[in-house]
Amino acid sequence: MFKALQTFIEKISFSIFSIILLGLSAILAFTIMLGSVKDETFDIRMFHLANETIRATKTVEDPVKTEQERQRAASEVTPVYDYDEEAPANSAAIVRSVFDYALDAKAEAAEGDQKEPPDTERQIGDLRKKLEDLEESGGGFRLSDDLLGMLVRSGNDELEKARDTVSSIVSGAMEQPIRDTELADARNDTEDRIRTAAIPHGLMPAAVEIGRSSIKINEKVDEQQTEARMEQARAEVEPTRILQGQVIVQEGQIIDREVHRQLELAGLLNENTSLRPVLALGLFTLLTFWFIYRHFRQLEHPGYLKKKWLSITLVVYFLAIVAMKLLAATEIDFNMALAYVYPTALVPFLLRLLTDGRVALLLTVLTAATGGLLLQEGYSPVANMEIVLYLLFGGFAGHYLIQGDGRRSSILTASFGVALVNALFITFYLLMNQSHFGLQEWSLFMMAALGSGLLSGALTIGLMPFFETVFGILSDLKLVELSNPNHPLLKRILTETPGTYHHSVMVANLSDAACEAIGANGLLARVGSYYHDIGKTRRPAFFIENQMAGPNPHDSLPPDKSRDIIIAHATEGAEILKKHGMPRELVDIAQQHHGTSLLKFFFVKAGESGEVADEEAFRYPGPKPQTKEIAVISIADSCEAAVRSMKEPTPEKIEQLVRSIIKEKMNDGQFSECDLSFRELTIVGEVICTTLNGVFHNRIEYPK
Repeated sequence: MFKALQTFIEKISFSIFSIILLGLSAILAFTIMLGSVKDETFDIRMFHLANETIRATKTVEDPVKTEQERQRAASEVTPVYDYDEEAPANSAAIVRSVFDYALDAKAEAAEGDQKEPPDTERQIGDLRKKLEDLEESGGGFRLSDDLLGMLVRSGNDELEKARDTVSSIVSGAMEQPIRDTELADARNDTEDRIRTAAIPHGLMPAAVEIGRSSIKINEKVDEQQTEARMEQARAEVEPTRILQGQVIVQEGQIIDREVHRQLELAGLLNENTSLRPVLALGLFTLLTFWFIYRHFRQLEHPGYLKKKWLSITLVVYFLAIVAMKLLAATEIDFNMALAYVYPTALVPFLLRLLTDGRVALLLTVLTAATGGLLLQEGYSPVANMEIVLYLLFGGFAGHYLIQGDGRRSSILTASFGVALVNALFITFYLLMNQSHFGLQEWSLFMMAALGSGLLSGALTIGLMPFFETVFGILSDLKLVELSNPNHPLLKRILTETPGTYHHSVMVANLSDAACEAIGANGLLARVGSYYHDIGKTRRPAFFIENQMAGPNPHDSLPPDKSRDIIIAHATEGAEILKKHGMPRELVDIAQQHHGTSLLKFFFVKAGESGEVADEEAFRYPGPKPQTKEIAVISIADSCEAAVRSMKEPTPEKIEQLVRSIIKEKMNDGQFSECDLSFRELTIVGEVICTTLNGVFHNRIEYPK
């Protein structure tokens, strides 16, 4: 079953593989994270006791309370009044007009028939008519016939004196603001002043009535400005909110209408479950896996390698999600300090060692965003930005501090560096938050920062063998382990073929330096060189570097037999490495380091012996080098053996020999299946020459 699945994965294209894998992973990630963002709801019945203390999971506005507060603020606004500055003069003019009309009525009666006495009724009628005209104009008032009679029966002097007195009193009274609630008091005060004034007794009732009627409201509410102030007061009221984490109902409290309304408003009732967090999480998951998909689509690597890297990336991402979920589930009321224990550099550590730096950076950002959702303090489903920044800073520190060699000591050193960055960020957060924290609280956060860094390194070291075994990964850490001289196969090469071992070490030095110069994997080239000639352990004596003394066994063999023995060391070496479960990359180096090159010595020897030799029969079976590292090892292998055979090597001879070997291999088409450029071949030749000159330099002859 497993082999069938593996075969299916190898046959399908990367596009189909990535869509299937990312689709299934997105569904799984969405399911895992759903519980962290979905609102918790309760089965609540009105007028029943609450079974537990319920807090608001998010901050929401209470529109009812907000409107109540706005109405209260509007009702407390003091009305804006507008004082009529012309009111005193207008009221005084009305008073004077009434008395003047009485004088006019008397004068008109006097100008009539002088023989008959004045007709009082007629005067009263004329005066009433004039007062009605004044009333219609908006400034007059009605007087009874008795009062009008008092006016027309009084003398002109009395009327003039009363006119001046009453108009003065009214004018003075109207100079003071009079509102609707103050009108009665103002009229009473005016009446008191008139009664104490020097007004004839017979005119007093009429003067009092005229004075009282002339007192009017002279300061009214400015409806427009008052309404504007009320609107401003309403606008200045902050909305009343049910805050995140606020206790809505205590355990054992009765659920009354108001509490039920707040629970409904906060979306905590079963019938009010909101789908918005679910939709939001769906969008977040879609964006996250779309970024991963686009990144891997743009990688310029073979399809099988991208499939492997994508699988590793998703496994690491899910490990991070599970770690966050476990951390968040350790306490019911999640403590913020506990979130800082999360290993911030775990993702970049693993992906830098297992894939490459760009993948590690992408997942560092995406993991930080995911952590903002899963590692949240309190009850809000909104991303916690402090955690997002903490994971970003710690992840970036891990990405830039981890060394490519993957040694445990390097991982441990990087872990302490990450812990330092974590501590600096936490200190920054506490200072910016202006929290009043003591030494004990600060120490707790520092311990969390240290724990995060050390956990990152410890988990990386512990998980690396798992990834190497499951995915067949040849990480830098694995390469360092394989380079240990105590490895059984290296011991075998050293004990059975000491000359080959020394040759392999020299080739390793040349290959490592050359690969580093052109940006290839120098560590892979070094370790591959250690094992590239392990096939020679089958027949050590048939290889010149292992022949200490005595005859050469090839002298007694026909060329075709010698050819078979020499050529076989490549395929036999690959078989030995496969048998011992060595990584595929090392097997390829052993099998491809000679490519399909011609075994020229025995081909020429066969021709000299008189037989018709087939050139193809004297070539290695290949395949040709598929990677830069194998091509460099091929050059270094040939150059080291050739220079070693030189009697008096000089820099000029070494350079000429190295260039001829590279040119011969290039003309033979040995580099046609790898992406090694002409510029890189030139650099490789220069580095190999420099290194060989340092090894095979002339030495001074010491005196005997």
